[in-house]
Amino acid sequence: MSDIEEKLAHLIRAVDDLSDVVARQDREIVSLRLRVERLTAREAARQGESDGGVILGDERPPHY
Repeated sequence: MSDIEEKLAHLIRAVDDLSDVVARQDREIVSLRLRVERLTAREAARQGESDGGVILGDERPPHY
């Protein structure tokens, strides 16, 4: 019986530790989503302000 109680205590500790990890990861995901949304909005605003000229990787810039 004491062996089972010891194993149960270890399992409870493992579940608590994993629960803490999941909660921390959830907070981090929320934070990262907010950052991505802000960056996306900033990039959309920057593209809206640009003159529409896009230089592709294989094009030479116009000053050549």
